[in-house]
This record gives sequence, C-alpha cells and structure tokens, in this order.
Amino acid sequence: MVGIRIALMGEPMLELSHPAGQGAKLSYGGDVLNTSIYLARLGVLPNLVTALGTDPYSDGLLKDWERECVQTPHVLRDPERLPGLYAIQTDHQGERSFYYWRSNSAARNFFNLAGCAKSVNFMKKVDWLYMSGITLSIFTDEEREQLVEIAKNVKARGGQVAFDPNYRPNGWASHEAAREAIEKFAVHTTLMLATIDDENLLYGQMPGEKHAARWHYLGVDTVVLKCGPGGAIIYEKGKTVHRVPVSVCEQPVDTTGAGDSFNAAFIAMKCRGQSTLKAAEAGNLLASHVIRHSGAIMPLTEMPDIYFG
Repeated sequence: MVGIRIALMGEPMLELSHPAGQGAKLSYGGDVLNTSIYLARLGVLPNLVTALGTDPYSDGLLKDWERECVQTPHVLRDPERLPGLYAIQTDHQGERSFYYWRSNSAARNFFNLAGCAKSVNFMKKVDWLYMSGITLSIFTDEEREQLVEIAKNVKARGGQVAFDPNYRPNGWASHEAAREAIEKFAVHTTLMLATIDDENLLYGQMPGEKHAARWHYLGVDTVVLKCGPGGAIIYEKGKTVHRVPVSVCEQPVDTTGAGDSFNAAFIAMKCRGQSTLKAAEAGNLLASHVIRHSGAIMPLTEMPDIYFG
C-alpha cells in the first residue's frame, strides 16, 4: 500500500440498477465513492469524508467500504437522515440516465454534525485532496467557502488538489452558479480531471485547448480532458500536449463510473511518481474494463492488472 494521505469528500448513495434481463439490483455508488473504491483496489488507501445515517442501509454501506479497505474514521453519522438514492437506466449503447432521491441525504448535513471540525482539520493536512463538482453542488455557498479554504490549505502546503468538475445541471440553480463555484475551487486546484462533454455543456462547445486554457489561467497546473472512446488529452503548463488513445475500444454495457475509475487510476499512478502519460494510460485501461459491467463498481475479480513500475 502507498503511504500517502489522501482524502476524498463527496456524497455516497445507494444505487438501484436494472441489468438487462434481470430484476432491480441494489448496490452503492456516487462519483467520489467510486473513485475511493478503485483507489483502494489499486493500493492507495483513501480516507472517505462524508456522512451516513444510523440505519441498517448505512451500516451495510460502511461495512462494504471497509471490506474494500476504504478508510472510514471521517464518515460521520446522522441519526436524523438516510443515505441518498439514485436509479440508473441504460440505453442500448450503454449510456445512462439517472434519477435521484437525495435532497435530504445525510451527506448534505455534514457541516452540522459532531466531528465535522476534526474532519475538516484532517483534510487540510493531507498530501492529496480530491473533490468534484457534485461535491460542491450539495452544499450551501457558505459551506462551499469552507471547501475552498480546505483546498487552499492543501495547495499552500505543497499538496495536490485533484478536482473533477463533473457537471450535472440538476444539482445547480443555474449554469452561472455552477461556473462561479467551480472556478473558485479551481484557483486552488493542481490537477483538473475534466470530461469534454461536461465542459461543453457548462461552457459551450469549443476545442479542448480552450477549455484547458481557462483552467491554466485560473492556476491549475495539469488539465486532463477525458474524451470517452477518444481517450484522454493531457495539457500541462509549458509542455507538449499529449493525446492518449484507448488501446481497445469496447461496446459499453454501462458507462457509469468510467470517469471516476479513470481518475482513480490516474491518481494512483501519480502517487507512485509516474508520469502523466503513464497515469492517463492506466486511467484508460481501468475505465475500459469498468464499462463492460453494469453499475458503478465492477466485481473485484474483474479488475485489470495495472503496471505501476
């Protein structure tokens, strides 16, 4: 296991999926949780920062995550709330639609729970911090300011702040509100793990280099644009642009969790001192396996071998 302290903050949820020819299946997911699970499987012990209820479903989630070696001391418990729930519908090309029941989830009450101050202090001192646009979207403006302050502390100490904008319009009051919150956080981000479709949805259709230039202007050192079957494009300040193709392009069963798994493999490689090129290759490889399975978390037995040398 890699001896690096990494904290990931987000909203884990119960996941209801409908695999072809099967009945409904209850599992779990959520963008930051997905990345945490895959990081743990790749030997980087993630500290998940969030909140659950005290109900049997929450107990079951916590046990499952601990079996995956996700570190849970900073998973707070809210006796008045439950985990959020989402359902996935997939079309014949593996593209998915989401339906949410999450407006009163425990994770959204994180900053009002006992133990919150201790967890915030922990996040300020880690080597790596990871959040997403969905993380930002579940909190109030005042609470988002606390997240920005956490990121500011990590970056100022020489740590890495990884961020995936992961724009979901339904989570925001408007495009403008999302852009403002995401850009405030980006100022203290060192690694931007964006998806080209989300970028175009939030900022309008434009070439990848213009999206990257925006993040560089705000202070981000490395921008990775995930392009689905088109692989990934790496933009590093003052360096050559690298296009990293997918080695094998599979017909997806379900694209849920593909970008989250890419992020996990990318960060795992960087934690081991590997180049951004090697990191993107690993991200493509893991994501290409994830999309062959239904749901956000594929079976542990199906994990590909990733070379960290």
